[in-house]
Amino acid sequence: MAFTRIYLVQEPARAEIDTRSGDTLLEFGAPWCGHCIAAQASIEAALAARKDVAHLKIEDGRGKPLGRSFKVKLW
Repeated sequence: MAFTRIYLVQEPARAEIDTRSGDTLLEFGAPWCGHCIAAQASIEAALAARKDVAHLKIEDGRGKPLGRSFKVKLW
């Protein structure tokens, strides 16, 4: 799977993530976040060498439980 440019606004359920087969990179962030924007070139380069890795770009923020379930903390 190729690098994903667009964040999912509707996050998938944790059960959906837990039952995925194969390797998956979960990227939590926001399209307006400077840190997230700065990381995009590095993430895209890393994924270019790993076509076997699925990439899910998930918009994170207040009231979004998926990131918290993975112990992601807001800035």
